[in-house]
Amino acid sequence: MKNKLPIVLAGISAIAVSIYISGYGYIFKAIGINLKKGSLTPSTDDEEKFPSHIVPSLHPKSWEKDIEYNTQTLSEKLLKDLKKTRASSLVVIQDNKLIYEQYWKDHSPSSLMNSFSMAKGILAILVGCAIDDGYLQSEDQLISSVFPQYKNSQYGKHLTFRHLMTMEAGMDWKEEYHHPFAENSKQYFVNDLAEQAFGVEIKEMPGQKYEYQSVAAQLLGLALKKATGKELAIYLSEKLWKPLGMEFPAKWSTDEKGMEKAFCCIHATPRDFAKIGQLIMQNGNWNGMQLISKEYCKKLLTPTAANDAFCYTIWADDESEIKCRFFYGFLGQFIIMIPEKKMVIVKTGLYNRLDVDKKQRPLQVKLMIEELTKITNVE
Repeated sequence: MKNKLPIVLAGISAIAVSIYISGYGYIFKAIGINLKKGSLTPSTDDEEKFPSHIVPSLHPKSWEKDIEYNTQTLSEKLLKDLKKTRASSLVVIQDNKLIYEQYWKDHSPSSLMNSFSMAKGILAILVGCAIDDGYLQSEDQLISSVFPQYKNSQYGKHLTFRHLMTMEAGMDWKEEYHHPFAENSKQYFVNDLAEQAFGVEIKEMPGQKYEYQSVAAQLLGLALKKATGKELAIYLSEKLWKPLGMEFPAKWSTDEKGMEKAFCCIHATPRDFAKIGQLIMQNGNWNGMQLISKEYCKKLLTPTAANDAFCYTIWADDESEIKCRFFYGFLGQFIIMIPEKKMVIVKTGLYNRLDVDKKQRPLQVKLMIEELTKITNVE
């Protein structure tokens, strides 16, 4: 064995060098970060793994608790599903009051949870704010107006902010979460998100078909930062965190150059995520202040022609008995809005095998709506 050891070590070294020069050096970073700071895979508790920008709050205000707060009992069917999908929190708002909440696995109302792709919907909200503020003309403004290099692209010159939000960007990107060599894995750990995003070609005419691509959200974040001249975390604080009186400052993970991971990774409490759902369900109005125009909120929640289950990076279900809209993040993070029941549900978890319908909507959303509306006082 002693004679074979140098050969084995040489083989390992050769593999490591091969991985590095092939552009997959981020894998070593991922291993180092995860071994040092917790879970070996992406988690809802990743706030300390990466650098981040603080999203400051101002004049924190807690949800008013309903007179029946936490007196309800969850059904066995729902509890079984939540256990199976490793839920970490469940918050239910009804009629603007906190009616139920529960936390698992050492989490509490002050725990910051990873939004994952729910951040894409929040980013779409900020686009509406940028239009209201005059930083953007409309969601149909060309990306080339912000990044002129796209004027030289056969298809990229047609790319708009809307295309990036509706996942109709036509980029050369395969969305894949299940192996370490996938572009999504690289995106989560890469040192320079801008370099990665700008390196992805526009392979076909934007606006022609739906294809979910996280790189589209990252490019959107880069464009929004350039258009506003502000860090995304600061703009989020100005437009949502401070006006909504969020209970806790949030954290938005960044790459090594300080660019927010626009495709994911806003770390906030479930109660504060619920305020975002409540705001959108109220057409952008909060305590008499119109934080986002009603017109834009309507667009935000209108399904696209290419995919009637998808709006501006917010999902839709108009086929079920109880209609809803929801923000959806990897591993089962949800902000669910149910206008007819005046209800917002936030659930966080850690499960990568959620069953979905033919339009890729997690069946857990429908289950939670069905079971949670049974224990509330709204008919």
